[in-house]
Amino acid sequence: MIIAGVGLTVLLVLVVGIAVARMVDGDSTNYLVAGRQLGVPLVAVALTTAAVDSNATIGNTDLSAGLGFWAGASLALGLAVCLLLAGIFLAEPMNRMGLMTLADFFARRYTRRVEIIAGVLMVVSFTVLLAGNLVALGFLLEHFADVPYELGVIVAVALILAYTVGGGLFSDVYTAVIQAVITVGATVALFVWVASEHGISVPDGAGPFDLGQLTDPAQGAAINWATLVSLGIGDLVAIDFMQRIFGARSPEAARRACFVGAGVTAAVGVAWSLIALTGAAELGLTAEGGPVVYKLLDGGAPALLAVLVLSGVVAASFSTGSGAVLATSAVTVRNVAGLKRAVAPGHKDPLLRWVRFAMLPVAVCAAILAVRVSQTGILLTLAFDLMLACLIAPFVLGLFWRRSTTAGALVGIGVGLVVRLAFLVLTPTLYGVPNDLLYIDNDLVGAGFDGWATLLAGAVGIGVFVAVSLCSRSLEEEERDLRFLDHRAEAGAAELVPDPLPPEGVPVGGT
Repeated sequence: MIIAGVGLTVLLVLVVGIAVARMVDGDSTNYLVAGRQLGVPLVAVALTTAAVDSNATIGNTDLSAGLGFWAGASLALGLAVCLLLAGIFLAEPMNRMGLMTLADFFARRYTRRVEIIAGVLMVVSFTVLLAGNLVALGFLLEHFADVPYELGVIVAVALILAYTVGGGLFSDVYTAVIQAVITVGATVALFVWVASEHGISVPDGAGPFDLGQLTDPAQGAAINWATLVSLGIGDLVAIDFMQRIFGARSPEAARRACFVGAGVTAAVGVAWSLIALTGAAELGLTAEGGPVVYKLLDGGAPALLAVLVLSGVVAASFSTGSGAVLATSAVTVRNVAGLKRAVAPGHKDPLLRWVRFAMLPVAVCAAILAVRVSQTGILLTLAFDLMLACLIAPFVLGLFWRRSTTAGALVGIGVGLVVRLAFLVLTPTLYGVPNDLLYIDNDLVGAGFDGWATLLAGAVGIGVFVAVSLCSRSLEEEERDLRFLDHRAEAGAAELVPDPLPPEGVPVGGT
């Protein structure tokens, strides 16, 4: 019954996603930014479902049950802070610029080289994000349908592609309405059931008001702050969030939608953390051997509730996965490969065609990573760890600080990347779990550096960007110097030109 109910949800999403694909009408602007015609409700729903994914639900509950409220809730709260900051500072100016992808900003503000480098980093980051959502779906099929985990990941990515390839952002946004209703409804229903069956309780020292989780490194304070900072600030360089902001019909609509999304994301995240803490306190549930929520549902939950909750997990993962694969493919084709929108009369839009083709390799890479690193919340945070260290300064300061320079962007990105990858290779744990990704055994760095690696790499990347920008010339200054040199050259050439001859019949030197 459970799998049949979840299957109906998937079928509904597929039908709606495919049905609205006709709205694309062969135009890449419709495909990538929904024709820039989305109102506040649709943008708000799309932003919410992008934030409330399997990482902020399944990953949240696994971390909360094992490490405390702030370890898990920081995932959703960090994303809520990101949307809040985007609404206050970024939504209006970014919507007003009329961009197709976030990487377009780096091309417009800096140079083609910065555009390519930023685009590559965004592609890597969001492939990691997509992988995190595939992990949750793979575990779901393994736990409830006895489907091997690896096969479950393949099935999940195939279903996401099935409707995203056709309709792009239109399919993503309109299916998000269904997904939001299911996800919010599942959250409320699960919270009410847990509260009525067990009461809301938390293990000693693990609750939301046990602030040692934010002040004591021994209780994971550095890791929790790293999560909040990487998601709250690093996630501002989120190509799927920005894709939805670009699709809003006006700057004001984009701004208001961010605020709605922030509020709903925070509420849903806190609810899932409290559910996990209750499961840990009352039933002794841990993430060992499978997600906490799946075990909670197996422990006597009504079948209808299980169907609703699992449908909510699937809906949340589908929405974020769809947005991630769309935005990543768009950046790959438009900004890394350099294919712009240029439609000749009587010909199909080449950008639209190649973005669709690019979705397959992006999905394959994400599936491989999901099989290699079967963690949800960790993959989400790692994705924006890279954004914090490399791109947040060139993006945010580049938008508001006229002194930002191309040299600053290139050096800041490079140094931030090297420092973060070095810490990733040397630190034995990632956000409290064993580093199975790139760790090399060493005696230089211990587990106590976990969390600090994120904060320090971010500080270094930002600091280097500012320092190099202050010591280098901006594009405006370079262009002004070039204009001055051109003017001098023209003036010098004019001095070398002989005076024109006098009119015929007038002696040279005569009057």
